Amino acid sequence: MTAFTTRRHGPSPAPAGVEDGTATGASAQRTPAAEPAAAGEEVHLHSTVPARPSWATAVRRTVSEHLADLRLHPELLDNAVLMADELFANAVRHAGHGPDDTVTISIDATEHTLRVSVADGSPVPPRSRSASETAESGRGLAIVSALADDWGVAPPDPGTPGKKVWFALERPGAFL
Repeated sequence: MTAFTTRRHGPSPAPAGVEDGTATGASAQRTPAAEPAAAGEEVHLHSTVPARPSWATAVRRTVSEHLADLRLHPELLDNAVLMADELFANAVRHAGHGPDDTVTISIDATEHTLRVSVADGSPVPPRSRSASETAESGRGLAIVSALADDWGVAPPDPGTPGKKVWFALERPGAFL
């Protein structure tokens, strides 16, 4: 997979075994189920939800619960949930225009790498902007850029429209 926008380095290929979830409400596929990551073991979550602001709480909860299973350092967990929430909000705001639009959140973790991606149906890449001190929006990508070890935009899965905005946290010793 080749990135068409990236910071530092391009995204790695999609991990093997990540399955596509489709939803009328929400769907999630999780491997392995609720088990902490053993050394060298890969852990995946793939969840598709409606592209509506009302789903933000469920997305935060799902990401938080899944990452808690990984026994992450508390600061890393908080940062990852915040960044996932920002990317979900951007996807809803800029790509969720129809009643059937969905957003897919994927988490892929190994012993030393955490990667979260948020896919939506819009091919338009996100762009950073400067927000005034009183603006209520416009800081999401700045937050991701400040907290992530790397982030970028990747093409969608084959046969699907849109894009994936992702971030990665690569911190040796980050997993307890």
